Amino acid sequence: MTQLAFIFPGQGSQHVGMLKDLISNYSIVRETFQEASYVLKYDLLKLVSNGPNEDLNKTCKTQPAILASSVALYRIWKQKGGEIPIFMAGHSLGEYSALVCAGVLNFTDTIKLVELRGKLMQESVKERIVAMQAIIGLSPLTIQQICKETKKNQVVSIANFNAPDQFIISGDKEAVDRASIICKLAGAKYTIPLVVSIPAHCMLMKSAAEKLEITLKKIIFKKPSISIINNVDVKIEYSIEAIRIALIRQMYNPVRWIDIIKLMAEKGITRLLEIGPGSILSNLTKRISKHLTSIAINDNNSLLIALDKDR
Repeated sequence: MTQLAFIFPGQGSQHVGMLKDLISNYSIVRETFQEASYVLKYDLLKLVSNGPNEDLNKTCKTQPAILASSVALYRIWKQKGGEIPIFMAGHSLGEYSALVCAGVLNFTDTIKLVELRGKLMQESVKERIVAMQAIIGLSPLTIQQICKETKKNQVVSIANFNAPDQFIISGDKEAVDRASIICKLAGAKYTIPLVVSIPAHCMLMKSAAEKLEITLKKIIFKKPSISIINNVDVKIEYSIEAIRIALIRQMYNPVRWIDIIKLMAEKGITRLLEIGPGSILSNLTKRISKHLTSIAINDNNSLLIALDKDR
């Protein structure tokens, strides 16, 4: 018997036209985006459907778009009588999707919250030139040592532990570039600059986290109906205060995705469904654990296949 968990993607999975056939086939998707649009005061469905790309890729708009997409997909799953997962986890922003779907946070509150999160992240580095790069084929210990040796008086550190051979570094562009060059010399197969305007999950996000904390303290949290493994500690928290603090710390600490997937496998999970646009997390899962199968649900066909396997 398969044991099911849901994983929710973060920034980078968005694209113009995502969920196109689901928007056409399910009124609950349109209703979810209408809810989001009402609080955002712009037409989020129009942005997701028609772009332009440069607007959708603005951090403060990307985050609500991905959250709404994931929540809409989860609502279809529930409406169709799909199996309730044992665990949930989300990659960075995806943790907010998991918290909404597990009943911890209200959807419309969270749409405004992640819009603010995006704005604060952007504003916190408006005076700096920043960057993120993927480092492929080098151990995390080597990358951490290189970051330490090359940062000088700037910031560079591992932001994402994505897969055994893929890590993301983040910080000031000069420091990221220096570290990337040394990583290549140390044997990295590839170093790939990411198209981003913020250096997520590094100490440059500390001030943004402190500002977000003010709003997080005003938002109502409830106990999760489904266990969620958080990013920052790879822990399942049921205390409302612990969940809130983990979201604050998440902004300036790395996403420990490898450990999250390994923990799911250790707890007997055999099947993952990626709930949201793209298939980034499903592809990473294949590189982390041979004991898990992962399917990305992002269109009507993949949804129906997953529901059929669930019967």
